[in-house]
Amino acid sequence: MSVLADRSGDADFSAIAEPYRRELLAHCYRMTGSLHDAEDLVQETLLRAWKAYDRFEGKSSVRTWLHRIATNTCLSALEGRQRRPLPTGLGGPSSDPTAELVQRSEVAWLEPLPDSTDHPADPSVIVGSRESVRLAFVAALQHLSPRQRAVLLLRDVLQWRSAEVAEAIGSTTTAVNSLLQRARSQLDTVRPAATDRLAAPDSPEAQDLLARYIAAFESYDIDRLVELFTAEAIWEMPPYTGWYQGPQAIVTLIHQQCPAEHAGDMRMIPLAANGQPAVAMYMRVGAAHVAFQLHVLDIRSDGVSHVVAFSDDTLFAKFGLPSSL
Repeated sequence: MSVLADRSGDADFSAIAEPYRRELLAHCYRMTGSLHDAEDLVQETLLRAWKAYDRFEGKSSVRTWLHRIATNTCLSALEGRQRRPLPTGLGGPSSDPTAELVQRSEVAWLEPLPDSTDHPADPSVIVGSRESVRLAFVAALQHLSPRQRAVLLLRDVLQWRSAEVAEAIGSTTTAVNSLLQRARSQLDTVRPAATDRLAAPDSPEAQDLLARYIAAFESYDIDRLVELFTAEAIWEMPPYTGWYQGPQAIVTLIHQQCPAEHAGDMRMIPLAANGQPAVAMYMRVGAAHVAFQLHVLDIRSDGVSHVVAFSDDTLFAKFGLPSSL
């Protein structure tokens, strides 16, 4: 008997829809660049799907049906909204590490996404999922219009046919192909090169470099970080607008701006975010260490090439982390 044979109860809908919650969250996150917004949009998607469940005829898979609803829910939510940038996406040059930090809390910044612990068994699915939520890719998506974003994600990430995409967003196949061509072209101009060379968060090289990165901060041996960064490495930390390039500039910035002064002032917990190695940093305040920053790292074979240090302690709860140690 089909799982759709009995549509009479909430339990039936929940059993069918719940397995797709994680990938719906990832899809809404790619669309919006916000974990907070994505969580709300998944709830809205499931509410809309539940209300329409008795009219679902099974002409497509449940997965396709839910993603269609999620896409249109996101498109409605994105009407009139500005894109979510990282500091490097604001268009300014790299900053002086000795200058005063400039904070813009009114900007809706790009946010990180916690890695799932319930990965599918197929390794190719895991790799594909990681690549489609990497920070560089999600940041590049923010340069596209919402409809371009939707078309590119449905075609290139979810592998839908153009006709399916057109039906989902109420367009034509010709219009979808045109939007896709423009989206791919624009993405090529803003997407950083060599993102395919990033190490998986659970690879030995990433784990080793992450351990050395943590040790340098926790022992307050900041100068040791120079040897961990690539020559063109970038450091940025929203909601501050500056970004910094090169190991020496990054180390100077940390010496100048980090409130830590001694070994033990910082404690770090390794984790994974956006399919990348990451750490949660806690800073000593009195007798405790309190939530301070979430670092998401690009790690290549030659070192750390990019760090986004999110200075938003409200993200810690989203990652299942305590507010203090």
